[in-house]
Amino acid sequence: MIAGFFNDMAVNPFLASGLVAGLLASLACGVMGPYVIARRVVFLAGAIAHIAVGGIGAAIFLKVTYAQTFYWLHPLHGAVVSSLLAAIIIGLVHERVAERMDTLIGAMWAMGMALGIMLIKFTPGYHAELMSYLFGNLAFVGWDEIRLMAFLDVLIIAVTLFCNKRLLAVCLDRQQARLQGVNVVATDILLLSLVALTVICLIQIVGLILVIALLTLPAATASHHCSRMVPIMGVSTLICVLLTTAPRIAVYGTRISPEAAIVLSAGLLYLISIFIRRMRGS
Repeated sequence: MIAGFFNDMAVNPFLASGLVAGLLASLACGVMGPYVIARRVVFLAGAIAHIAVGGIGAAIFLKVTYAQTFYWLHPLHGAVVSSLLAAIIIGLVHERVAERMDTLIGAMWAMGMALGIMLIKFTPGYHAELMSYLFGNLAFVGWDEIRLMAFLDVLIIAVTLFCNKRLLAVCLDRQQARLQGVNVVATDILLLSLVALTVICLIQIVGLILVIALLTLPAATASHHCSRMVPIMGVSTLICVLLTTAPRIAVYGTRISPEAAIVLSAGLLYLISIFIRRMRGS
């Protein structure tokens, strides 16, 4: 199976593009995952992913129904817009209205999914395309998606490097950050927006349904063995690279879905890490 994968790369360009997509997704995931763990907004990634379904459905609907005007529109464009809007709304409403974050996330989660499914229902013949975004489609990643992921990677890493201290301060202690003069609301919205862009990077790898696993499990595994943010980011990125390449190659030629194999491997590695940490502690 492994030898067959590398032999077939010469005749199947999607195998190479899938590996490149996995590496690009690993960069974004490895950088943002530790912030998600530190800020304790694990389920926010799942909510943004499901809200992105609404954007994907809207983009497909507009492209098909108004083809002369929106012929250029890609489903991922809709996903980017809807995810960023969701991040801004969640950040503002949570701070201004003091609404419980979990209730707000649940409401927007359901509304985003419902909107996307409804719009797809009005676009006959596109159910299969929506399913590829829900569950991932690592076997057919185009170079247009690769370029979008590369752009998002550069943006995420650049903003993180520039705003690392502010982001970390808000993640660890919001009240102390506010006393130090940090604009907590703006920083929260920035963090949620970066999470939204990371979700877009992961759509092709594991799909919107399973994105929460790859975003959080590598970072949680790295945090078992590192205590500072920068080492956690480095280890988390390496784990993501391993997870997006090894399982994909290992299951090639079998009936096992590479997306499912990646998520199951991430979960197994996390459980092994817990066991190792407990054994080391005892």
